[in-house]
Amino acid sequence: MDDVLKRTEVWSDDLWRLTTARVTEVAGFSYLESRRHISDLTELDGDEARTFGATMAKVSAALKQVTGADLVYVYIFGDSIPHFHVHLAPHRYTGSPLVSDMIKGAKHKTHLPDGTEVWASDRYPLVDPEMATAAIDDLRSALS
Repeated sequence: MDDVLKRTEVWSDDLWRLTTARVTEVAGFSYLESRRHISDLTELDGDEARTFGATMAKVSAALKQVTGADLVYVYIFGDSIPHFHVHLAPHRYTGSPLVSDMIKGAKHKTHLPDGTEVWASDRYPLVDPEMATAAIDDLRSALS
């Protein structure tokens, strides 16, 4: 039990541990973290990188089973606690306090030049198409 973070360890192996919140708006809200101290996802190596997907599938399936959730949201935030951890939030569509929107604040439907409808933030404009294309090209090159 972790009294500072109000979490209880419910499962672990040599590489991973799963803790579940005791004080939460969502029963079953859990945290999967690496045993080895690393700051973010890009530092996973060897067996950690190899087992990450299977471990996520295993603990997410268990969360769905025991909470009756329709799905499990997965969040990775890395700017407040310098240790790699994944937030796992069981979500039921009716009455859930979880937010499924990736767009901050109020949003509106807008039309792209080709007529496609997209949702956009009222506070954050869509990125310039040239900037988006440059990021796509650079990412494609980085992964080639």
